[in-house]
Amino acid sequence: MTNLNLFLFVGLPYIAIVVFLLGTIVRYRSKAFKVSSLSSQFLEGRSLFWGTVPFHIGILVVGFGHLTAFLIPRGILLWNGDPLRLLILQVTAFSFGLTILFGLGGLLVRRFTNVRVKMVTTRMDIFLELLLLAQVILGLWTAFSYRWGSSWFASDLSPYLWSLLKLDPNITAVSALPVPIKLHIIGAFLIVTVFPFTRLVHILVAPLHYLARPYQRVIWNWDRKAIRDPRTPWTETRPRNN
Repeated sequence: MTNLNLFLFVGLPYIAIVVFLLGTIVRYRSKAFKVSSLSSQFLEGRSLFWGTVPFHIGILVVGFGHLTAFLIPRGILLWNGDPLRLLILQVTAFSFGLTILFGLGGLLVRRFTNVRVKMVTTRMDIFLELLLLAQVILGLWTAFSYRWGSSWFASDLSPYLWSLLKLDPNITAVSALPVPIKLHIIGAFLIVTVFPFTRLVHILVAPLHYLARPYQRVIWNWDRKAIRDPRTPWTETRPRNN
C-alpha cells in the first residue's frame, strides 16, 4: 500500500463524509432558501426538458443499481449466476449510463449556448457539470472495458465500502483495480465532497412527504355544474365564485 493509495481510498472518503455532513448542516442553517436546484426553467424550458429528464431518470436507475450492489452484494452475485441475467443487467446499466450522458450533454450545451442561462451560471455550476461528465464517461468506460462490473463491485467494492463504514478500512482489493476504475471511485468521493456547495443539495429537501399526504379535498359551496355549464347564456357580469 502506497501513501497515495492510503490518502485516496482512506483519507479522501472520510474527508468527503465530514465535509458533506458539516457543509450541508451549515448551508441549511445559514442559507436555507438556497437549498434548492435554483431552477432556470422560467428562462428556457424546452432544451431543459430534454436534458434534465434523461439525466434524472438515468441517475435514479444507475444510482439504485450501485446502492443495491452495496447493500445486498450476495443477492447481486446470486442474480449474476445466470449468464443471461448478468447480460441483461450489464446492458440495462450501460443503456441508462448513456441516458445520463445524453441528458448531461444537453444540459451543458444549454448552459453554454443560452444567453439567459449563462447569466445565472456560476463557476461551481460549470465545475460540477464537468465533474459529473467526467464521472459518467469513466463509468461508461469502466462498464465497456471491464465487463460484468456488478459482480466485481459486489465482490471488491462493497467489502471496501463496508470496511470504511466500520472504521476498519481495507483497501487491498481496491488498490489492485485498474486506473480508470480508481478514477471513477475518486470521482464519486469528490462529488460527495463538493455536494453541499452545489445545486445537488436540493436532493436532501425533495418534497417526498407529498407521497404520504392525503389527497386534497375540494368542497364546492355552489352548483359548479350550473356555473361551469358551457350552455349558460353569456352575461356582462362574471358568475359568482367563478
